[in-house]
Amino acid sequence: MTEIRPIRSEGDYQQAMTLLETLWGAESGTPEGDRLDLLVTLIDIYESARHPVDLPDPVDAILFRMEQQGLTRKDLEPVLGSRGRVAEILNRKRPLSLEMIRRLNAELDIPAEVLIQPIRPAKSAA
Repeated sequence: MTEIRPIRSEGDYQQAMTLLETLWGAESGTPEGDRLDLLVTLIDIYESARHPVDLPDPVDAILFRMEQQGLTRKDLEPVLGSRGRVAEILNRKRPLSLEMIRRLNAELDIPAEVLIQPIRPAKSAA
């Protein structure tokens, strides 16, 4: 049985991933399942520290949530303001105000840490 150790290097990470493949599917509550839980936790900590994932752009997050919930631009008017203001925000012409961030967080459950980031410029078509 391979010992589970802290992951401190890419080599340790690769070994952990190999061990993960052998333990994958182990039944919860068994010694193998417990080893799998520990290993997944160690891998998650290592990946979070070494390979952090950037938060999405606020406009991309709003558009994603609209798609998830089947919302239209009109549905955003009570949250963001007039039709023109909704268009300005979704077209990246206007930043979100603190009040808009609060309402988007409360109404659409978009994390505030995503919404407070600067809006990235629109990607130009290549």
